Amino acid sequence: MPAHQAPAHLDPQAITDALHADLQIAHRALAAFLADPANIRRITEASAMIADAFRAGNKLLAVGNGGSCADAAHLCEELSGRFREDRPSLPAIACNDPGHITCTANDYGFDAIFSRWIEGLGRSGDVLVALSTSGNSPNVIKAIDAATSRGIKTIALLGKGGGKLAGRCDLEWIVNGPDALHADRIQEIHMLVLHSLVRAIELRMFVAR
Repeated sequence: MPAHQAPAHLDPQAITDALHADLQIAHRALAAFLADPANIRRITEASAMIADAFRAGNKLLAVGNGGSCADAAHLCEELSGRFREDRPSLPAIACNDPGHITCTANDYGFDAIFSRWIEGLGRSGDVLVALSTSGNSPNVIKAIDAATSRGIKTIALLGKGGGKLAGRCDLEWIVNGPDALHADRIQEIHMLVLHSLVRAIELRMFVAR
């Protein structure tokens, strides 16, 4: 039997138990995140940073690999499109264009896909949101370096101790927990942060007066 195939007689209860255990890990990870008041405070601080950039005519850029790339795109579409209520579009761009990514990776290497994009689009006063569950993705690290050198504010959503990016950005969240967390559990907390961040930006710009 191929290693990737489960035995035909696997007990359905065993699957149920495995899923229940996974969800309990997710629950504990969220509880650990909420137990630290600094995590919520940083959402408030990040929303102020981004709202100030928008008011000044600047934009938000976002980068990440794999699922984190999808999360970066999710963040940006909820700013440029719609989150909960109708309001003006906000300038947010995720680096997920396949033409740019494949061209840059082919000519300069995969490590340069985000930094080249920032070199072309980033301007002083912009804000970069970078997502990396390990904190060690070379292309995300180069993106932070490119942003910092151009006067772009940086916000990082990290996991697993923060890796090489720990302490490198203006604001950061490092998602840890009582269990050893896989990337999917970390990304779930990241998405909760991003949704809360969009909500806070909307409250600052369109509700709170």
